[in-house]
Amino acid sequence: MILLGSTGSIGVNTLEVAKRFAINVEILVCGNNIDLLNNQIQEHQPSIVIVGNKEDISRVNHSRVYAGMDAILQTLRDSKSTLVVNALVGFLGLRPTLVALASGKRVALANKESLVACGSFIDTSMIQPIDSEHFGLWYLMQEREVSKMIITASGGAFRDWDVKDLARATLGDTQKHPNWSMGQKITIDSATMVNKMFELLEARWLFGEGEYDAIIETQSLIHALIDFKDGSTTAHFANASMQLPIAYALNKKVDANILSHVNLLEVGSLEFREISKERYPIWELKKELLANPARGVIINAANEVAIEKFIAKEIGFMDIAKMILGAYEKFQLEPKNVEDVFALDTEIRSYLREQKC
Repeated sequence: MILLGSTGSIGVNTLEVAKRFAINVEILVCGNNIDLLNNQIQEHQPSIVIVGNKEDISRVNHSRVYAGMDAILQTLRDSKSTLVVNALVGFLGLRPTLVALASGKRVALANKESLVACGSFIDTSMIQPIDSEHFGLWYLMQEREVSKMIITASGGAFRDWDVKDLARATLGDTQKHPNWSMGQKITIDSATMVNKMFELLEARWLFGEGEYDAIIETQSLIHALIDFKDGSTTAHFANASMQLPIAYALNKKVDANILSHVNLLEVGSLEFREISKERYPIWELKKELLANPARGVIINAANEVAIEKFIAKEIGFMDIAKMILGAYEKFQLEPKNVEDVFALDTEIRSYLREQKC
């Protein structure tokens, strides 16, 4: 397989699963965590390694090291591996997804932005989602008529804050996730609920037209639920670990025990909450966006610029949602092809970066 984003949490877990199932790792791609990358090279012996910056090539303990996006795309085209795990973060993960699919490869997808920005033009039949929520929906699917698909959210770092205090939230505050440790961007996205909006869009592209929603489940033990038309509801319980969906994406059939079972007696009780627009203003777009999912490129571009500005202390935490809502209102466009997606992404970013905060 080819692993894009080997040193992030998804990448690290993917390599653990690959080792367990004796899956050969042909190519490792990472950003700038060279120390961890060198450890991965020593253990998994890839044929090719690609890093983000040319300046880091000399630090990598491997004879075939390349750098940059062009190297990633060319390697995807040339590789004989049939599986690509895309765990890159952000819009930069889109081109590798498109090239991998065009090359006839199956994609285990953790890069949300690929489907959020470009779902209209992606053949999802060759995609196996790694997100636990989409895996949960897939796991629950039966030959029965579905009424609604529901995914769950943790609520993020500020689920218990007084709403009046959110305007003063800092970058450090956003990283205090109540349930687990993730990368910086996705933890911010969890706090704004943008992450869950993205996952609803992903679900729409993966499973087709229908009714989708999300609720907060504070312990992150239920990952998805399906309401069937007969009045029954099923839920997917699993202890929080990405290794279960990764195992199915890599190995297709999984008979071995991957996780310990959820002990409901130890859990005792579960708490569910509504996702409110007051705490998570981005939720104003849910109905509109699910009705017009091709416009996901707008919220993705706006979100990435807003996060840049928040990290640079140019805007406050609640301004992230304001920027996204403003961009969605201004850019009343829908891409007609892949080229439009990239052009619109560039236009939105340029516009928002020039705006005075």
